[in-house]
Amino acid sequence: MKIEYFHDSKYGNGAAVAEEFNKLMSARGVAVNIHPIKDSKAKDIHPADLYVFSSPGRIGSPTWRVTRFLKKINLPKGVKYAILTTEGTPTPNKETGKLPTEEEWAKRQRVITKMNVILQGKGLVKLAEGKVYITGMKGPLEDGWQKKVESFTSQIPSSF
Repeated sequence: MKIEYFHDSKYGNGAAVAEEFNKLMSARGVAVNIHPIKDSKAKDIHPADLYVFSSPGRIGSPTWRVTRFLKKINLPKGVKYAILTTEGTPTPNKETGKLPTEEEWAKRQRVITKMNVILQGKGLVKLAEGKVYITGMKGPLEDGWQKKVESFTSQIPSSF
């Protein structure tokens, strides 16, 4: 099985997640090629069994670079993909002090939703999705983030 992993990472958090994904999948005998989106061209995507796309959350959306890249890719219908994002940790409401519910947070953080809309609109098939939280504007990644990447990889079979 071959995986092409495309990520955007301004402060290194997305790159760290990509490397952890690579380490875990390589231990299972799966080849992973990691590509920063800033260095990739949508027309030059190599054939693979699975494509993983990763974006940090910026004001509840994927970065403009990821959005543009996803809109430009031209993959055959039915190709499998997965999404693994890095997003801000939910914070308490300043007035009530309560953390938002999952539904409330999903209305604000629509990174995965927006990426899915683009990819499924092209006829691609989602295999897995996940997110890793960052604890500040530039990071670091949340404690135990490696376990979230491990959980994400467990959704991906070693072969199709």
